[in-house]
Amino acid sequence: MRNKISLLILTIVIMLTLMACSLTSFIPNLAVTQPAVDSQQPIQVSSPSTQVITLPDIVNQQDQFISIYSRVSRGVVAIKVYDNTGIELGLGSGWVYSNEGYIITNNHVVDGGSTYEVDFTSGFKAFGELIGSNPDADLAVIKVDVPADELFPLTLGDSNLLSVGQVVVAIGNPFGLDSTMTTGIVSALGRSLLSDVASAPDGGFFSSSDIIQTDAALNPGNSGGPLLNLAGEVIGVNQAIRTNSSTSTGEPANSGIGFAISVNMVKKVVPSLIETGTFEFPYLGISTIDVFDSMSLDEITNLGLTQFTGAYVTSVIAGGPAEVAGVIPSNPDPQSTALNSGGDLIIAIDSQPVKRFDDLISYLYTEKSPGDTVVLTVLRGTQKVDLTLTLATRP
Repeated sequence: MRNKISLLILTIVIMLTLMACSLTSFIPNLAVTQPAVDSQQPIQVSSPSTQVITLPDIVNQQDQFISIYSRVSRGVVAIKVYDNTGIELGLGSGWVYSNEGYIITNNHVVDGGSTYEVDFTSGFKAFGELIGSNPDADLAVIKVDVPADELFPLTLGDSNLLSVGQVVVAIGNPFGLDSTMTTGIVSALGRSLLSDVASAPDGGFFSSSDIIQTDAALNPGNSGGPLLNLAGEVIGVNQAIRTNSSTSTGEPANSGIGFAISVNMVKKVVPSLIETGTFEFPYLGISTIDVFDSMSLDEITNLGLTQFTGAYVTSVIAGGPAEVAGVIPSNPDPQSTALNSGGDLIIAIDSQPVKRFDDLISYLYTEKSPGDTVVLTVLRGTQKVDLTLTLATRP
């Protein structure tokens, strides 16, 4: 029997402000006046200085978390996945998207399943139908036919408004512990993750993009559950963790680095999954390497690059949009891993700065579709060149 509890992790961080009391010296500050004539005048003693201490409003913060949980938890579900013989394959989380009974979760939660049981916090259970899924986005939609009073659709936020350091809340079913709430902060924005299911034509892997990094505690079973802001709005779908350790049963253990698919990606992908069962990503047909993150100063100098940020083009796919538009790679052989000088350095797309590859791919996936036209700004030596290309559909 294979009992896979679908992943996702993150260390939970509840930020409590500690009080630090600072006292003035235990010895009073004595101001002594020595008059010239009357030596019997008493010594004057000044009062000790005082410091006003403002206590953090922990109670209001606590009440805010309680309010979020009471309003949102009813819209979070547990999803049990079974194969065609009735063997349970895994457990994940999901949340109610609409009054029509659509439930959002991860593709990796439902992958390989034949039967999907959706458990509501009220105790109500129902079988769901898989409407559509996309492994690259790692999103899936299940539809349930349940009484209207079981459906509590969650409100969608705007992930473009997020800031690093912002407090976030995760609700899900880690290790099967239903309706568990954890808190943390947004650790980083605009991350990309390599897909573990979709390989690119050059033998590499495609990337998912616009990923939120958080330290809210995520564990196996949290996958597919909502990541929320303090208004109780969904700003992401918990997806994965990065960890070097595991539990006694071999499950990946929370390490404080977790990832969630941005809600703006959900807004783009889910309507297509509901309408057609599929979603198509735009495609440039290039492989790149981040200058800032992945190159040493020696490598940057040897390649003749004139700045320390951008996405350096290592290869282009024959016949792809980038090759047609005239993008120059550092290596003409797309199967080669050698890094040579002379490749284009992408520094902007549609005038949006590209500091890292993450910036490029996030813009493409959240703002563009196959068939759209974009302008890549590249550096060739010290010369800026604008290249117009038409996006294809990811193969």
